[in-house]
Amino acid sequence: MKRALISVSDKTGILELAQALVRHEIEIVSTGGTAKLLKENGIPVTGISDITGFPEIMDGRVKTLHPNIHGGLLAIRSNESHMRAIQELGIQPIDYVIVNLYPFQATIEKPDVTLEDAIENIDIGGPSMLRAAAKNYQDVLVVVDAADYPAVIEHLEQGKPFTREERLAFAAKVFRHTAAYDALVSQYLTKQTGVEYPERITLTYEKAQDLRYGENPHQSAAFYREPSAGKHTIAGARQLHGKELSYNNINDANAALAIVQEFAEPAVVAVKHTNPCGVGIAGTIFDAYMKAYEADPVSIFGGIVALNRPVDKATAQKMAEIFLEIIIAPSFDADALDILTQKKNLRLLEVSQEPSGGIPALGEPKTLLKVNGGLLIQDVDTQTLQPADLKVVTKRQPTDEEMKQLLFAWTVVKHVKSNAIVLAKDNCTVGVGAGQMNRVGAAKIAIEQAGERAKGAVLASDAFFPMSDTVEAAASAGITAIIQPGGSIKDADSIAAADEAGIAMVFTGIRHFKH
Repeated sequence: MKRALISVSDKTGILELAQALVRHEIEIVSTGGTAKLLKENGIPVTGISDITGFPEIMDGRVKTLHPNIHGGLLAIRSNESHMRAIQELGIQPIDYVIVNLYPFQATIEKPDVTLEDAIENIDIGGPSMLRAAAKNYQDVLVVVDAADYPAVIEHLEQGKPFTREERLAFAAKVFRHTAAYDALVSQYLTKQTGVEYPERITLTYEKAQDLRYGENPHQSAAFYREPSAGKHTIAGARQLHGKELSYNNINDANAALAIVQEFAEPAVVAVKHTNPCGVGIAGTIFDAYMKAYEADPVSIFGGIVALNRPVDKATAQKMAEIFLEIIIAPSFDADALDILTQKKNLRLLEVSQEPSGGIPALGEPKTLLKVNGGLLIQDVDTQTLQPADLKVVTKRQPTDEEMKQLLFAWTVVKHVKSNAIVLAKDNCTVGVGAGQMNRVGAAKIAIEQAGERAKGAVLASDAFFPMSDTVEAAASAGITAIIQPGGSIKDADSIAAADEAGIAMVFTGIRHFKH
């Protein structure tokens, strides 16, 4: 008689699989709660202790770690010495292993979890059995995913054995599963020790979906999320309407969320190709949207719009007047949904504005950038400024209103690709120059986009001015105040140019490069 070992924390579908095994005269060996469940449902079970001749000890910490189990898993059927050894020792081969692991992830997601609770939910015997069975995949069918149970049942019913290639696929899934499990444990424990950049990192992500293609149609792509991604992230978003997200949609939506979540007041951000084309803040979300739209009514077409307040009927009506790819908000009023769902392809994403849950890949918020042969990791740029942090370096002090606009522009420029220049006035962007090879080039683009609106606007630069040409361009356009990091060997030239034009200029002492 063939033998199957079943030990599962997640009991989904296990009764149906066990019943199929019994119908085909396969003996079931099981442990603890799984054995209890099977017996309660009339399924004959042999206890692990009956196989090992040893009781479960240490509150179940030791039950399957025994030669009678692992000998039965690892014996190669075609190896005469292996088979002779287990026969002499009275060890029966195990032909099926159906195992999933202690719920470590669910445990550490609990807000009040203790280190002791987490440690007790680190599975030892489960991964050992899975790895042993997967190593001997040609003789042992190992199943770790309940989604594969129907395929096993079908093969049993048809009397059709799995091929070596199919068994290898099951084994590969096991090693992916145990590697991800160990990675999660390692991330959690590393966080407990306070090590920020360990000597080795192993990251784990879960596949969310296949994508039709990547940045371009000739590139394949898929989207993976961190385990239990927070609801305030694009990975934790709930799609309410519209066609599937694309690679570029996800990337742009992530950028839009990062900007809009900077603001406490009602804010709306429009993004194209990961750069903001319009940002507005106001007393109402409708007014904030109108500011973001009017900032650049050309570029917003076909863009991604993120809001940090619920979408109401009036705002939905205005947004419905143009073509948008995605609208992201904490929620949508019923009337707003009625209006926006009339557009078949418009994606509507519900995303919380408050950080929640989730297990960041490295324990704390980091950004990861893959390069050929390596990985760059750094802190997320969360630096913020208050008026007291700024140093006025010109003869003229900025007015209170200019200071407000300077801080607004500085918040936005952090999210614009370097070299970056942002012009702002009346709580909205009026010009954005992004990703240029020189700073004055970015300034000229922003000024040209702003046109007459540049007069009386403020200018933010993500990094210092290497020479005075950017200040001179700002003065010619009628800009009244500038915020920039300072620190150039030619700062004096820029300060002199600002003084000559009557421009107020403040230094932040920090930069916001974004590559």
